[in-house]
Amino acid sequence: MNLLLISNSTNAGEAYLKYPIAEIEKTLAGVTEVVFIPYAAVTFSYEEYERKVQERFDEIGIKVRSVHRALNKRNFVRHAQAIVIGGGNTFALLKKMQEEDLLDVIFRRVRAGVPYVGWSAGSNVTCPTICTTNDMPIVEPQSFRAIGLVPFQINPHYLDANPAGHAGETREQRILEYLEANRSRYVVGLREGCMIRIKDENLELIGSRTMRIFKKGLETYGVWSGDDISFLIKR
Repeated sequence: MNLLLISNSTNAGEAYLKYPIAEIEKTLAGVTEVVFIPYAAVTFSYEEYERKVQERFDEIGIKVRSVHRALNKRNFVRHAQAIVIGGGNTFALLKKMQEEDLLDVIFRRVRAGVPYVGWSAGSNVTCPTICTTNDMPIVEPQSFRAIGLVPFQINPHYLDANPAGHAGETREQRILEYLEANRSRYVVGLREGCMIRIKDENLELIGSRTMRIFKKGLETYGVWSGDDISFLIKR
């Protein structure tokens, strides 16, 4: 497989998709056109989303074609040179992909070697489930089961913050709750500005910040770019 799983599209104060575009270009080497899945968009249209991504992809000479324009969406994905799924609301994204019966065709294409790029919600849906998203469940998908390209869970936009005066759960506490019900699964806290590249059986953390590793029965710890994280894909 050839995947680039990005925590967030945009760093504070930067232009949209500016920081990950060089890594996106590496992942999509040789690709002239991608199938884009815009279904995480909620407060703006799919057309607006397609245009926004196209503006950045113009820099690397790649055409963006949104799946929402296709009459036969499964066939459209089946013939993709590469698949790109953007961020937004993970529940809305998964619900629409389930309704259009896209999960299995995406799984098969990516497992066959078609490059995949996703950010935020687009990273969440590569996991077995979307249970470690940060999003509000504004719609109800058929189930929480996602594409299942990787055997671990991702929490994008991960942060350690516990603001003064805040009495609610921290991000870490919510992940630990998940692990009480899913004791055999790893969860990674992927901080903003970071991404995971998966090439065949090799995993690489890209970015200057640590990624947190959570698993029931293990003390939570951080890994840096360059550390061996291949254990995450041993099923």
